[in-house]
Amino acid sequence: MSDVVIRARGVQKSYGSNYVLRGLDCDVGRGITGLLGPNGAGKSTFMGLVLGLRPRQGGALHVLGTDPDQSGAELRSRLGYAPEHHDLPGDVQAADLVRHIAQLHGLPRRAATGRASDALWQVGLGEERFRPIGTMSTGQRQRVKMAQALAHDPDLLLLDEPTDGLDPVQRDDMLALIRRVGREFGIDILLSSHLLEEVEQVCDSVVILTNGVVGHSGTLRDLGSAAAGMRVELDSDPRPLAAALADWGAEAVVDGHMLTVTGVTPEAAASDLIRDLVADLGLGLRRLEPRRTTLEDVFIEASR
Repeated sequence: MSDVVIRARGVQKSYGSNYVLRGLDCDVGRGITGLLGPNGAGKSTFMGLVLGLRPRQGGALHVLGTDPDQSGAELRSRLGYAPEHHDLPGDVQAADLVRHIAQLHGLPRRAATGRASDALWQVGLGEERFRPIGTMSTGQRQRVKMAQALAHDPDLLLLDEPTDGLDPVQRDDMLALIRRVGREFGIDILLSSHLLEEVEQVCDSVVILTNGVVGHSGTLRDLGSAAAGMRVELDSDPRPLAAALADWGAEAVVDGHMLTVTGVTPEAAASDLIRDLVADLGLGLRRLEPRRTTLEDVFIEASR
């Protein structure tokens, strides 16, 4: 299988005169990828295009090597999808719903029945599988959605806000389940979320949408290794050091006894300059270290 599971080039999608996607370019690779963006950035719209449920107005899109506009039904047999909404039939047993969805994906009834039971056990609802969905908690309904997305053994799983409505304990359980599905089952996952900490917990890579285009994409490992200035902690007021650094063309943001210094490269030169200025000013240095770029930094920058 190719290392790219979703490739988009110049993808456009509009509703009337309102363009939601304005020429989106991205590659989604193997593993777990977080799809981030503020409300209205086009995350759910992009997932709809990937599923072949909506036609695009322009550009090229390939999912698992297939154009969703040309082979939507065939492609959807290889995809699992857990939607954001909770509109599940309340009078239907969980096992019956999951079996029905598995049949829609092409499994014979007997195989679908067995897969439904297995999937519900995998998500922690084995003993609850014959309960009507309407009697279940929000956390359990989220797990039902995960089970129906997994039952037919998809190659790619699309999860749209999978922790919506969950309390902190339920959220941690759901994220642990997503990690297990991606790591142990080897299923590639595209996870749409607006919560940065969720993406940092479970994802290998990230795609950030803003104003209908990609503001940033890349691996979280590369993101964490990128330097973003220096962090300085003093045992006294850091404002004299900030003023001295400004004379050297550096930018320093004061937060209590901490300084975040940018504008001096490379790191070694910044370290030497800060140490010399601290000594000249007679200040006490507690900590001096590189400040690594965070996902929040990138998200804020991409959203501007």
